[in-house]
Amino acid sequence: MTTTQDRPDLSAADAPARRPGTARTALVLGAFVAIGPLTIDMYLPSLPTITRELGTTAATVQLTLTGTLVGLALGQLVLGPLSDRFGRRRPLLAGTALHVLASLLILVAPDITTLGVLRVLQGVGTAAGAVISLAIVRDLFDGRAAATLLSRMFLVLGAAPVLAPTIGGEVLRFTSWRGVFALLAAYGVALLAVGWFALRETLPPERRSRDGVAGTLRTYRGLFRDRAYVGLVVVAGLTMAALFSYVAGSSFVYQRQFGLGEQQFGLLFGAGAVWLIAATQLNPVVLRWFSPATVLVTAIAFGAVAGSVLLVLAGTGVGGLFGVALPLWAVLFAAGLALPNAPALALSRHGEAAGSAAAVLGAVQFGIGAAVSPVVGLLGNDAAAMGTAVLAGMALALVVLLTVVRPWQLPVPDDDLEVAAAH
Repeated sequence: MTTTQDRPDLSAADAPARRPGTARTALVLGAFVAIGPLTIDMYLPSLPTITRELGTTAATVQLTLTGTLVGLALGQLVLGPLSDRFGRRRPLLAGTALHVLASLLILVAPDITTLGVLRVLQGVGTAAGAVISLAIVRDLFDGRAAATLLSRMFLVLGAAPVLAPTIGGEVLRFTSWRGVFALLAAYGVALLAVGWFALRETLPPERRSRDGVAGTLRTYRGLFRDRAYVGLVVVAGLTMAALFSYVAGSSFVYQRQFGLGEQQFGLLFGAGAVWLIAATQLNPVVLRWFSPATVLVTAIAFGAVAGSVLLVLAGTGVGGLFGVALPLWAVLFAAGLALPNAPALALSRHGEAAGSAAAVLGAVQFGIGAAVSPVVGLLGNDAAAMGTAVLAGMALALVVLLTVVRPWQLPVPDDDLEVAAAH
């Protein structure tokens, strides 16, 4: 495993990209990553309204969420290798521009089919921030230091799902659901300005891939031959599946089953995401004492237990609204500990192809999320259906972690604990 100090091939021109403080780096990259959850979550309070206005069904409207996740998955498979070949900055800005264009076109979308297609394009554009930000982290850091920076990024990233439904609910006070997408377009324009002026290239020309499509396919083949890497990617994907089961079903569970209004839903959804943020910010402290692998195993196991409690309480109706919300918050806390560590461990194994490795990671995460999102609707869009899907994601993640990854066999990251603690 290489460390930052072991990479003498970095050009002098790339040095300034390494000197900004971790807080600034996390803020800028987190802002780009946050466009994903904002795009996914901000329109959640309006799903019942879209169902009525476009004359369709709840399950069909939920497929627009699936479309976004499909776009995120496919977009990362393309944009990750492109960033290895052309550098990080240009693909990142191009993808963000595509997101802005798709958001503006949604303002005049006449039917649910058009909305679904444009949501796919939004997802493709959003994929740039998701995959390239991870590649930039791998350009700059390794091991514990990478997991620490990812935790700092999740402070920004975690604020997005906290604020997104609340913002969406407030926007609906003054305009229609289309106003949500106008706000997303404005955010994308702001990101383009930030990226243009504040983001330096982290992959100098001498480190870029010279391979074409055949080389990209060889890289992917090599990644899929690494059992531990594949297992870690699947664990991250199943953890995200548990989260997206919550995302896809929460608006219907909270609003239809428990009778909350749009603004009340936004506040309760945000309260849950606070636990996700708290865990991601606790993670750097925990990493001073335990390895990323140890934290990952503990978090996934705790999440599976919390998912079991959720399903029991949701199925029996014990505790009512808070009988559902409290165990869900425990699952979110577990996910907040797991999500920075699984990618950090996976990417640390393939620093020579960080863009492609991050692309597979993101594609699997959002691909599994896309597959799971309609399941909650098919199972009935109630708390028991959501609990079933959440538990399945966390329990399967634990099985894959113990049988495929075998974390006790992973090498201990060789970067200095003091480096991680300093960030």
